[in-house]
Amino acid sequence: MAAGSRVRPGAGLAGVLLSLAAFFFAGPAAAAPAVRPNILLIYTDDQSHRTVGCYPEAPDWVETPHIDALARRGVRFSHAYTGTWCAPSRMTLLTGRLQFGNESMGGGVRSSYDPARCPFWPKVFRQGGYYTGQIGKWHTGPDTGYGRDWDYQAVWNRPGHPENLANYYYDQLIEFNGRPAELVKGYSTDNYTNWAVDFIRGGPRDPGKPWFLWLCYGGVHLPATPAERHLDAHPDPEVAVPADIYPPREGKPAYARDRADWVPGPDGRPVTKDGRPTVTGRNRLQDWVRQTSQATLSIDEGVGRLIEALRESGQLENTLVVFTSDNGFAWGQHGFRHKMAPYDDNLRTPFIVSRPGTVPEGKVCAVPVGGQDLAPTFLALAGLEVPWPLHGRDLAPLLREPGAPWPHPLLMAMTGARYGSDTKVIPADWRQQPYGDIPWWLSLTSGRYKYIRTLVEGEIEELYDRETDPDELRNLALEPTQRPRLRALRQALVEELRRQGAAMVDNLPEVREGAGEAGR
Repeated sequence: MAAGSRVRPGAGLAGVLLSLAAFFFAGPAAAAPAVRPNILLIYTDDQSHRTVGCYPEAPDWVETPHIDALARRGVRFSHAYTGTWCAPSRMTLLTGRLQFGNESMGGGVRSSYDPARCPFWPKVFRQGGYYTGQIGKWHTGPDTGYGRDWDYQAVWNRPGHPENLANYYYDQLIEFNGRPAELVKGYSTDNYTNWAVDFIRGGPRDPGKPWFLWLCYGGVHLPATPAERHLDAHPDPEVAVPADIYPPREGKPAYARDRADWVPGPDGRPVTKDGRPTVTGRNRLQDWVRQTSQATLSIDEGVGRLIEALRESGQLENTLVVFTSDNGFAWGQHGFRHKMAPYDDNLRTPFIVSRPGTVPEGKVCAVPVGGQDLAPTFLALAGLEVPWPLHGRDLAPLLREPGAPWPHPLLMAMTGARYGSDTKVIPADWRQQPYGDIPWWLSLTSGRYKYIRTLVEGEIEELYDRETDPDELRNLALEPTQRPRLRALRQALVEELRRQGAAMVDNLPEVREGAGEAGR
């Protein structure tokens, strides 16, 4: 199947995809030739679902009126896992494949990749008649793909300018359409929104083409600096202290059982162990949660401006809007101040999909979905051929009916700074790897249960009941009555690894004897 080829009705799987796209996404005019919609993907950074007011896990004082309005006009996915950390999440988005399925990618902040061995699907969109744009943070190698994957870019290229990589909010080096970087003043969230609004209104693009825009905010990544206009927001908020913020945590693997990112402060409230302060000079848990929510306010304002630009330009009903983040972030839950770990509190992101008149309004979908599902969904929506085997699945049935049966398990994987065939051999000493404070792991969510396998020899497995224990505090894998379920999910994880071609599948370390039972 040639990458980027247009699909003709009746052309096998591709024809089915196009027919589905025409039937579902074209709305009332489905009987006529489908008008391919625009796609606006709003992608934030390290933003937990708990920072968005329409999620019940958010504190009562969190205010995100524009994102909440987007959810009222569409489908809110309650359990989304876009990625495990920054670079792999973006790689998964751009390829539709998990970390172990992408060759040539390597490294952490200063990552790199070979576009011949690891192509990105926005190129397929360009070849298929879309005008493609990318604005904001880039974290996938110094090659940003202008002229190959993107028709338009205003990109903060972190791997390309390591001297500027800490400037998440001010004084960024921006590359416009492949030209040498120039220093741009102002608050980055507002700058990105301004450029995106201009793109939507037609400023830089071909008006005769449908468009795809990937808008990558740097907020709310640490240091989670709010815009000056929001520094007084949410005064003295109430922040619940997570039940297991301090170690030890019985039933967790050693790295999580003894995690100690927080300690009691002088007033008994949790403070950061390393003393890292917020802009107010405090390092209490409640101050960090407050500041992260303050930094979210400019993103929420940006969403409002983007939707208004779509409405004013007459494009709202023909634009699929997706709001999500690259990964979540734990603030005290299980003792973490981190992403990367396999727990919901570290990983869950907001994930909202809206298109008035096409996507149902005000619905909630409880099916777990991942970042790998965006590529097949977008390709089907655009009527384009699937250019290579994808790990994810087209979410159109859930957008059509959020309560529809969904038999597919969700596999997630965290393999540090290694990708592709470099993940075949699991490092014996994970602490010596980049980002070595969390070992490699795999997880499989199937129905009401979530299974986690830490890839450390002799470590315990984890099993959680998502309905009765949403905070993942009770590890059922240690209970003898759960052994049949544990064995079944262990085998299901192996089968899913094989389906996705993971080379590590035959090298998984054994689990601890007595924790269920030993086995691969």
